[in-house]
Amino acid sequence: MAQLFWLIFAAFLALTAAAQPPYPEITTRAAALEALEHADARYRVAAVVYIGRTGLAADGPLLVKRLSDENPVVRELAEAGVWLVWSRSGDAETDYLLAAGAEEMRAGRYARAVGIFSKVIERQPDFAEGWNKRATAYYLAGDLHKSLADCDEVMKRNPQHFGALSGYGQIYVRLEEYEKAIEYFRRALAVNPNLTDLATVIRRLEELVRERQRRSI
Repeated sequence: MAQLFWLIFAAFLALTAAAQPPYPEITTRAAALEALEHADARYRVAAVVYIGRTGLAADGPLLVKRLSDENPVVRELAEAGVWLVWSRSGDAETDYLLAAGAEEMRAGRYARAVGIFSKVIERQPDFAEGWNKRATAYYLAGDLHKSLADCDEVMKRNPQHFGALSGYGQIYVRLEEYEKAIEYFRRALAVNPNLTDLATVIRRLEELVRERQRRSI
């Protein structure tokens, strides 16, 4: 995710370097907070980059707001940045464990990933991303009900977590509870309008619901 963040940023610089004044540099949090609302998109980009680079999970709402920005580069960077800040608890050991669990999950070692994420949760139970990552590991392992329970814990701590909201939707699709899936996919899309693929998924699920209703008549 961090690599994607900087690739998007580099692309923005390449596209604008010839046509606009030098890219504004932001070096303080106060300046970043002010620039988030700047009329010039370059300043908003600079602010998003600064917060994505330095922020913690508590800064998530600042970047979530920019997911609806009028500028597409701001939106893309904000989405990458929000995942970065959500992954930072403020404790180096906790963050190390989170990254280690994610590596186990990528390797398909879901039981080991669950164990590591459980340690993250024990260390910092208020850290939403620990619950979210464990929910994902449970989902991939096929334990849908435990995944749902962890998604509930994510929502208690971070109701803007569009990843967990989308996760609910995926779980309910697997459970063939399509109305619930639609509800959560819509909630995810409301937080992050850039999840454009969800609109297609929602339409398909609505068709399935209508088909079920016709069959039940």
